[in-house]
Amino acid sequence: MPGAVRIHWHLPARRPYVTYFMMVTCILVYLGQWLSQGLLGGDLLIALGAKVNSAILQGQYWRLLTPMWLHGSILHLAFNMYALYVIGTGLERYYGHGRYLALYLLSGYAGNVISFLMSPEPSVGSSTAIFGLIAAEAVFIYQNRHLFQNARSMLFNISSIILINLILGLSPQIDNWGHLGGLIGGLAFAWSAGPLWEAAYQADGYHLSNQRRGTQAVWIGLGVALVFTLLVVLRIGWR
Repeated sequence: MPGAVRIHWHLPARRPYVTYFMMVTCILVYLGQWLSQGLLGGDLLIALGAKVNSAILQGQYWRLLTPMWLHGSILHLAFNMYALYVIGTGLERYYGHGRYLALYLLSGYAGNVISFLMSPEPSVGSSTAIFGLIAAEAVFIYQNRHLFQNARSMLFNISSIILINLILGLSPQIDNWGHLGGLIGGLAFAWSAGPLWEAAYQADGYHLSNQRRGTQAVWIGLGVALVFTLLVVLRIGWR
């Protein structure tokens, strides 16, 4: 029998433009929040975009998306942007720009939906989306573990990070339901639509090929979004 072939592989050479765009957008939005406080005496963007259950029940459904770009303080913003940079820059290179953008938006949406269903408190923050990214990274490493020599330790580290942050999220100032929803949304999308790489031999050697096409990711993304939207519809119907 032929011996095992050792393959050295590298991340695709993609710039994480979506991650940078999200970071810049969050920073600019926070600047707008700060200016509105100074000029108007109140945070207009929080008033118009935070997850507020009573407003959502009155038809302001954009509040299930807009909290991803709003933050309650400069420390809140800084912590989330650091986490987004650390996690997102590498993950976007695995996923590609379009698939990564879908993952980010679906995770944030799912987090806000679960928060809407389970928590009466207003909330803002991109951590709903970031928790989805963490879940997606764990799924990617698990499903492609044949490509990682230390997959088990990497998964242990990610699981520890999730557990620690969920424990910290028990603080009354933190929307842990949003975090949990982001995890679920990211996991649901990543499990069936995330990159699944296999080594394929070509004339110039072995190359990694993604076994999941972009059209599959589109349909999975639409399915995940539909499930969470149906939860919102059911909640509104129970009023």
